[in-house]
Amino acid sequence: MAKKAVAVDVEQQATAAVAYKAPALEKGLDILELLAGQSGGLILSQIAHSLGRSVQEVYRVVVSLERRGYVERKPPGEAFQISMKLFDLACGHPPIRRLREAAQPILQSLAAEVEEAIILSILDGLSVRVIAVADNPAPVGFRVRLGTQTRMLSTASGRTLIAFQNEPTRAMLIERASEELLSREKDPEPLIRRVEQIQKRGYEMVADETLRGITDVSFPIFDASGIAQAAITMPFLLWVTNQVQLADASKHLYEAAAELCRQIGGHLPEPKFPIKG
Repeated sequence: MAKKAVAVDVEQQATAAVAYKAPALEKGLDILELLAGQSGGLILSQIAHSLGRSVQEVYRVVVSLERRGYVERKPPGEAFQISMKLFDLACGHPPIRRLREAAQPILQSLAAEVEEAIILSILDGLSVRVIAVADNPAPVGFRVRLGTQTRMLSTASGRTLIAFQNEPTRAMLIERASEELLSREKDPEPLIRRVEQIQKRGYEMVADETLRGITDVSFPIFDASGIAQAAITMPFLLWVTNQVQLADASKHLYEAAAELCRQIGGHLPEPKFPIKG
């Protein structure tokens, strides 16, 4: 009798889950997720085809999303692309907002001091998202777009963030990132070993990974529990008239990272200088 009651309860829950679906909301989320994965825009017929729906089904939802500012048309045609509104909403979440507010003056001051771009990134699922940027004030520099999303293991910021999570989280992230690399027929072992090295030495430094001539230096931003909530990264561009060389710029980056850690209740141990890649 008890088994029968459990079976009925499970069946009722499944029926309720179906009954509680909101079709229009589901369509809207499908459209946002689709556009989020596109480097360019999609016209209405492409959206409908990609989702296996008719143009009439998606038209009203797309227009509503456009009216609310979640999607926008990409001139000069009629292609729709996702806007930055979802990013703005995420950044308005209190922990992220607090981190960005604390970081912005530190990033701006550091960028002016070393004449390099400085970026702050957080984990976003299996990706890394740039949530704050201080542009290089020099005439020549490397620019990173706010909101940029990249794979975890493929950037200095991502590997730094993975290295300084708690053990269960780190293991899970490495496993899932490894599966993603294997699906693209890439060997994850070198990058996994690199994460282990970062964990031991306290920072990441890698040259020529994204662009030749750029050395990425990245430090974790710890909270009071010793977990990395963000990574502060300097893509150091070597140019003829650099006023601050890489070693000194890296020291300034560490000092900025340590100050930001203090502001959110954490502590960043001092690495051995000069730091090495």
